[in-house]
Amino acid sequence: MTKSKKLQEVDLYKPIQRFFVKEGYEVYGEVHDCDLTAVKDDELIVVELKLHLTVDLLVQATKRQRLTDQVYIAIPKPKYKLRSKRWSDLCQLVKRLELGLMIITFSGNRKTVEVVFHPSEYVKKKKRNNRFRRSLLKEIDGRSADYNIGGSSRTKIMTAYKENCIQIASYLQHYGPLSPKALRELGTGDKTPSILSKNYYQWFERVSRGVYVITEKGIEDLTEFPDLVQYYNQKISEQPHSD
Repeated sequence: MTKSKKLQEVDLYKPIQRFFVKEGYEVYGEVHDCDLTAVKDDELIVVELKLHLTVDLLVQATKRQRLTDQVYIAIPKPKYKLRSKRWSDLCQLVKRLELGLMIITFSGNRKTVEVVFHPSEYVKKKKRNNRFRRSLLKEIDGRSADYNIGGSSRTKIMTAYKENCIQIASYLQHYGPLSPKALRELGTGDKTPSILSKNYYQWFERVSRGVYVITEKGIEDLTEFPDLVQYYNQKISEQPHSD
């Protein structure tokens, strides 16, 4: 009999992601330290993932209430009975903190998500961190898709900034030497001049005044992001005068 794989926090991400996608949300992992964010129209949901319902999890989740009323915690279904006093007390505590609770049941290859209860409204009006909320939504808006796994801590995170660098590098690889103005006209955004001049990843080289090319390191590093490169190559093919 083979020993079952030890459950990890990242194993919780995909079931929760699929749950919200089915509900019509756009879902993103690891945005400004939030394990999972789900956005639909003006609605923002934050979900914190943990293997156990702990004080640290509750503290972390209540901090997210500065961003939105819709904060959930998600844990695997406990091994003890859900009709027990222990579970009832824990649920009561989570409700008093006005958080939502989700549990994931793992049965073989099947993963089932259940919303035990949704977040309730605060009795008192919360002081929301609007600056941080705007920053989080701006980061989400800068990502073309979800390239991170919520709950991961040892893997590199795909940020909007890095994706912008990949977009610029992809365009330079396809079109050859270009100016920041030409790149912006292709849709690389207002940060293009700053990205090229700072050259954080050493992907770009200025070959003449205001003209840049992709470096050998840039070409090599792009192979680590095949999905994004394919995405931007598709956008290039949709350009009216792409060569």
